[in-house]
Amino acid sequence: MPVMQTEQEFAQVVARLRGAGCVFAEEEAALVCEAAESPGGLQGLVDRRVSGEPLEYILGWAEFCGRRVGVRPGVFVPRRRSEYLVELALEESRSSDPLVVLDLCCGSGALGLAVARERPDAVLVSVDVDPSAVACARQNLTGVGEVFEGDLYDAVPERLRGRVTTLLVNAPYVPTESIELMPPEARLYEAHVALDGGGDGLDVQRRVAKGAADWLIEGGSLFIETSALQAERTAALFGEAGLESRVECSHEYDATVVIATMPARRAGRSSIAPRGGHLPE
Repeated sequence: MPVMQTEQEFAQVVARLRGAGCVFAEEEAALVCEAAESPGGLQGLVDRRVSGEPLEYILGWAEFCGRRVGVRPGVFVPRRRSEYLVELALEESRSSDPLVVLDLCCGSGALGLAVARERPDAVLVSVDVDPSAVACARQNLTGVGEVFEGDLYDAVPERLRGRVTTLLVNAPYVPTESIELMPPEARLYEAHVALDGGGDGLDVQRRVAKGAADWLIEGGSLFIETSALQAERTAALFGEAGLESRVECSHEYDATVVIATMPARRAGRSSIAPRGGHLPE
């Protein structure tokens, strides 16, 4: 049960968090008090936050698309800007029946989960190379979709080849040398495999682009988050891979997404997804 606080005790928690530089100290204090199960436990949670540990790890969840998604230490915390990618994916795929979703670099599974909540008929497969992320995503996606551990497409079940209608990708795109410039909550606590995009930040995106055409159905689209500075280069990668790409930006979310669509027609590929909400083995 959450620990009940007097006004004075709550004010003391707020003061400690504010003193540690927490901009939204009152909101965070309320959440930490809600999560604590004992007075001693509350002290421990506040100590962790004051030391710089991300609030989401302390609470055990992050808010994404209006709902709580479980996270655990080391796993990439879903950012609000990624909600823009979800919105675009849902809009573009509204006529897909069934919706076959592949979520690469899934982390906690937040993106695929948000899409599946809006489209309960979706077939959802999520993949991550980090065992901790896979365990977290499996917990979040119990009864919703399958989660596999492995390196990008190597972990994707063969039955999805050429049948994916919606490919979600939040691959790392921070240049290696820029990681040290990130906020300490990210660079000190999140797994670097979820942040490091290589020398120019596009190493993982290149590998995603190289294999995308093998997995998308005709007319299916890939949605990949990137930065405003990298967007044109990201779009070019998918154009070179044979997809029709465009850049979408949102000032509201401060987000940039490249959408890359498999053009019709290619010999030997069907443009009609199997119906009924499942795929044959």
